[in-house]
Amino acid sequence: MKNLVSVGVSIIGVSAPTPTPTPNYPRAQLQRTRNGLWEAIQRVSSSVMSGIKRGDRTCPQPLCHTCSMRVIDEDRFGRSAWWRHDRFGMFIHWGAYAVPARGEWVRSAERMSVEDYQYAIDAFRPEPDFDAWAEVAASAGMRYAILTAKHHDGYALFDSALSDYTTAKVLGRDFVAEFLAAFRKRGIKVGLYFSLIDWSRPDFPHHADLHHPMRGAVPDHVPDLDSYRQFLHGQVRELCSGYGPLDILWFDFSYEGMGPQQWGADEIVRIVRELQPDAIMDNRMEGDGANPGSILTATPSPWAGDFASPEQIIPTQGVIGYDGSPVPWESCMTLNNHWGYCASDTVWKPASMVVHKLVECVAKGGNLLTNVGPDARGRIPTGSAKVLDQVGTWMDDNCESIRGCGPAGLPKPDWGWWTAGHGKLYAHVFEAPVGPLPLIGLRPDQVKLVRRLADGSEVPMAQCWTVSDRNDLAFLSMGPQPEFSYPLPDEIDTVFEITLA
Repeated sequence: MKNLVSVGVSIIGVSAPTPTPTPNYPRAQLQRTRNGLWEAIQRVSSSVMSGIKRGDRTCPQPLCHTCSMRVIDEDRFGRSAWWRHDRFGMFIHWGAYAVPARGEWVRSAERMSVEDYQYAIDAFRPEPDFDAWAEVAASAGMRYAILTAKHHDGYALFDSALSDYTTAKVLGRDFVAEFLAAFRKRGIKVGLYFSLIDWSRPDFPHHADLHHPMRGAVPDHVPDLDSYRQFLHGQVRELCSGYGPLDILWFDFSYEGMGPQQWGADEIVRIVRELQPDAIMDNRMEGDGANPGSILTATPSPWAGDFASPEQIIPTQGVIGYDGSPVPWESCMTLNNHWGYCASDTVWKPASMVVHKLVECVAKGGNLLTNVGPDARGRIPTGSAKVLDQVGTWMDDNCESIRGCGPAGLPKPDWGWWTAGHGKLYAHVFEAPVGPLPLIGLRPDQVKLVRRLADGSEVPMAQCWTVSDRNDLAFLSMGPQPEFSYPLPDEIDTVFEITLA
């Protein structure tokens, strides 16, 4: 491999290692602060980074993985190396809330008591085809998948000796076991989402809680957090001991009045590390989609997690710690505007947006976790499946520019993004240029070979009168006549693989 840092390019190789509510949802109060808090974090981090140099210039990419002082700390984050390599996963929000079909926060949004919600439990009689779900994920190019083993409503999709409020007891179906078997069979790594909150439990805080369906309505209710913690820890132990090796455990979430102390987070971590030592965990035992918690510090708490989890946003500069070092992160994103099935929400993100956001995450050193919300019959919505099928077509040709890749350490070009990995640079071109394509950050003498990644065909450098005064910048010919303008071969994202001299 060439010494790519010497030409101003940092390359990482293959070894490098909650719901969006409708406006009347209580959690909308948190959602309104989400973008602002992440932006504030990035401003603080950027000020730390501003004085860090690489060679004789300021590094243009704050998440450059091979610059000194800004590499991923493998001693701390080595457990996530496979995950940082794979980059793209599927989130699955599914449960009895698919019956009312107004999102997974329906009980909280509509102040629905556990008795009023019982009709949804009774009507939830799905016949899911988990092999078909796994096929959707695999065809889209996703390498890992996470299922909601239990959401805030408390109705578990797994068998529990501690509760009868489970599909195993009500339907005789352990959907978690079925999901794990199908996805493992396809070679997809598996994870389980587990809500730290349980609105079905009489010992969980009701009246004074920020989000409970009965908040403000039951002044005589007395919570019993000792009892609740015992139950919570018991179910975590059941998931960690009864379902074989788990790759990811995704806990959700902390907020004012309910955090690490209330969850008994130290005991949760102890259980996970005892029974699932290789599993990676998110940061929400002390944070949420807006507050990353102590994972950004040099002295994180024992429950800080293995990665940050910004929700419905891609941070402007990725996620970096207060000391300027990169922190593993994953943006979780819905395909429409709800996590759980919502029959009225057919505002699907186009495949081009999903691809562009995946590329942006990788270019900033992060992952993308894209959600599907199967319906009450257990079917992934057609709109979701169509989008992911189109994403998969693009991934079939271009996954090499995603998996095992990360930031390139070059300025962001107007036409798209750079990613880097496997000893190569990848130019992700979203917008066709007028005339030849400027390879921002590269000189002509630094470029040995350019090929279109989708078919391996060589693409010549442009030598024409329109760029004759720019000997300091490499240009790529987009067609037979280099000074002419041409449409992109792939209108979603045309990827050029660049080998440096």
